Amino acid sequence: QVQLVESGGGLVQTGGSLRLSCASSGRSFSIASMAWFRQAPGKDREFVAFIAWTAGTTDYEDSVKGRFTISRDNPKKTVYLQMNDLKPEDTAVYYCAGGIFLQSDYRNRGRYSDWGQGTQVTVSS
Repeated sequence: QVQLVESGGGLVQTGGSLRLSCASSGRSFSIASMAWFRQAPGKDREFVAFIAWTAGTTDYEDSVKGRFTISRDNPKKTVYLQMNDLKPEDTAVYYCAGGIFLQSDYRNRGRYSDWGQGTQVTVSS
């Protein structure tokens, strides 16, 4: 059973920055596709960012493009989400997800077998 543990959430003002981290216990982390999803109150969990195991392929939800950056450190088994220019609409619980699958359909949360417990991000206006 792979454990994913997120950290780095918190309260920040509009325009501020946060960096989320997700540490994995999985022995196959270096070949795992990793992603961040988020869920705001009363809404479905939505895709935020993806990074392939090679780190050469990344993708973002349109509203975070240019503001968020996903990266990974395979020796440390950790994936990061750098969030800049935060907005109140970014307020949500952020979840780290991982899985071993071909890169297609990576925005589909059903493709991921492993999930973290979530970390709260609150952006005040």
